[in-house]
Amino acid sequence: MKILAVLCGLLLGISVSWAQSVNLAKQTIRGRIVDAQSKFPLIGVNVVVLNADPVIGTVTDVQGYYTLQEVPLGRQTLRVSYMGYKEQVVPNVMVTSGKEVVLNLELVEQVIKGAEVVITAKPNKTITNNEFASVSSRSFNLEETGRYAASRNDPARMAANFAGVAANNDDRNDIIIRGNSPSGLLWRLEGINIPNPSHYGSLSASGGPISLLNYNLLDKSDFMTAAFPAEYGNALAGVFDLQLRSGNSQKHEFLGQIGINGLEVGAEGPISKKSRASYLASYRYSTLGVYKEVGLNFGTGSATPEYQDLTFKIDIPISESGRFTFFGIGGKSNVDLINSNEDVDVIYGNSFTNDYADYKTGILGLSHQYYFNSTFYYKLSLSASRQEEHLYRDSLSLVDQTPIPAGKADYINNKYSAHLLLNKKFSARDNVSGGAILDLYDFDLSNRRLVPGQERINRDVDGQSLLSQTYIQWQHRFSNTLTLNTGVNYQQFEVSNSKVIQPRAGLQYDLSDRQTLGLGYGQHNQIQPLDIYFVQTVLPGGTVAETNRNLDFTNSQHFVLSYEYRIATNLRLKAETYYQKIDAAAVEKHPSSFSLLNAGVDFEPINVDSLVNSGEGENYGIEFTLEKFYSKGYYFLFTTSLYKSHYKGSNNEWHSTAFNGGYIANLLGGKEFKIGKKNNTFSVDGKFTTSGGNRYTPIDYARSAQLGYEVHQDDLAYSKSLKQYVRADLKLSYRINHRGSTHEFALDLQNITNRQNEFARIYNPRSNTVQTQYQIGFFPVPQYRITF
Repeated sequence: MKILAVLCGLLLGISVSWAQSVNLAKQTIRGRIVDAQSKFPLIGVNVVVLNADPVIGTVTDVQGYYTLQEVPLGRQTLRVSYMGYKEQVVPNVMVTSGKEVVLNLELVEQVIKGAEVVITAKPNKTITNNEFASVSSRSFNLEETGRYAASRNDPARMAANFAGVAANNDDRNDIIIRGNSPSGLLWRLEGINIPNPSHYGSLSASGGPISLLNYNLLDKSDFMTAAFPAEYGNALAGVFDLQLRSGNSQKHEFLGQIGINGLEVGAEGPISKKSRASYLASYRYSTLGVYKEVGLNFGTGSATPEYQDLTFKIDIPISESGRFTFFGIGGKSNVDLINSNEDVDVIYGNSFTNDYADYKTGILGLSHQYYFNSTFYYKLSLSASRQEEHLYRDSLSLVDQTPIPAGKADYINNKYSAHLLLNKKFSARDNVSGGAILDLYDFDLSNRRLVPGQERINRDVDGQSLLSQTYIQWQHRFSNTLTLNTGVNYQQFEVSNSKVIQPRAGLQYDLSDRQTLGLGYGQHNQIQPLDIYFVQTVLPGGTVAETNRNLDFTNSQHFVLSYEYRIATNLRLKAETYYQKIDAAAVEKHPSSFSLLNAGVDFEPINVDSLVNSGEGENYGIEFTLEKFYSKGYYFLFTTSLYKSHYKGSNNEWHSTAFNGGYIANLLGGKEFKIGKKNNTFSVDGKFTTSGGNRYTPIDYARSAQLGYEVHQDDLAYSKSLKQYVRADLKLSYRINHRGSTHEFALDLQNITNRQNEFARIYNPRSNTVQTQYQIGFFPVPQYRITF
């Protein structure tokens, strides 16, 4: 607890000294306002700070930009109005002394202009960037990611608080949506499909222990959990559509931060104030070695994970009608899990193996957007990415405990992507969008199992393949209260020569000024994890074949019914019920309980051959959300889900999936207190979460003892579950507005009750018994952040 005492003393000393010297300051709010459908800048929009004395207001210029100067510090509310468009009120804009606020907004044109329309404004967080989303979607921003207790400044962990999302693994940020495998999630950044954006993230997974995504650089982004629009293909479970914000085009600003995500330095500012060209960059380096020195356990035993990453974006307007953006993310990470030196088992290993892991991920992107006129624009995005995964495992002999080789994997995947988008707004009623997405994979995959006197090659291939998509989507607004979104996506994958047409449809109807009903349907198809196609099979006679090469897409049908009641301006109740039918899942040719619908539960390469598309699956449930958006100094969020997720393997028996927890409940809340007259704030945020325990398959002890390694009871696949997951977290933070800078201190007390949540049951071949591994106990996470 020494680290807590030191931090509290430092916090008290700095707060007292700065409180005596700080001068009350004001700040600037600036941004751009565009049409929500055409994305064309709106000229002459009125932007006013409510309850300001004297009145603070302005109008947008010919490029849609606005600037509000001399805005008091603290939380402010903006009202944005424009003739013929729905008025928008943006509450609780946090204004600090250390950084200007850049707030970009979109306005929706009224279908019947001049008619009296009385509709309670929908909170900005429920309105997605993607206009074609009808159900199971919401937006989030930087403040939510940094404010929620236990989110670790990670957008993936933050999204785990939303209805239908399970996150009962303290060490990874995998997103498990409505019982689906985490590999069913699509990540998109700046309009480009990207690989797994996590440190220590494998090629076939969608998460990892530490996110590569830097929340300080994120703009308002979308998260979708079902029946998503036609422009999103190759996903079964959900979509994370992320946007990087642009740097401040008028002023140079800097950031420094230290916390569990590393030591970070960042900068942004104008390249040319006249053209509004800007840059934004941030670099992070791991600090987990400090946690080890003070005796805190972060789940890897004596090993210290090391990682670093860099994120940047350059935004260059070239005229009133066009702009170029150039962005990139790169990171490297490694860890050596020397478990043979441990007295007890640790997570992701046991005392009989040593694991050495090295990962590298890099993404570079370039986009050009051009407006042909006020209703028609195009955007072309190009990117290149590289993902490397190098794993080596050695073991101890069960006979004399001498080291023996066990396995080696080297995965390299280069991906070259292009996304061409065309958008035409025909009228306030009709908007059409279409385009093409190309993902060219250039891979080198090698995976082999090494044992004394024998080498088993699981895959050894290099080559190329193309995943192509074309789509078109149409939005028709019958009135200001009734909107229809339809579309279709065509997808083709060269490895297996698979082709599919995926229809999508969604309907939103405002039953009254406070109630909205939503309906959604979508067919969604996804390729198998890339390395699965190239698993080798040794045929009679010694010949080798890739028996998974012809696997087709896994197919999923989504049906969603949604109801939202806006109880008050900042309070809403939402309920959704859904049914997801899955077919053509990859299962073994001979009768067994294996299915790739459980991929991602072990985070290791799957080396199963002779797979066919004859498996099935079902996910269904109901979700509730009660959310009070931040107002009057506090907020709360309650989400709960009741669901079932099961599948049928080639044994023709139904089993629970590995992700069938049955229920999830989250309760979050926070209160902000003003300190003194300087608009300094002290915040308390809490979180309580519980869910069904992870499922597992019982051990066949007789067979395991005979063979000397773990053998499961195949007919009882995932029939058992660990104890329920329960955790409580508390976060304390203090923001100080100094002259020209803002200092933020936070202490995130994770798992404050020190509950020993079960992680897994690990087989011990020496004693023919099973040992229980536990997740992280009490884990304090201090953080300091400065902007200036």
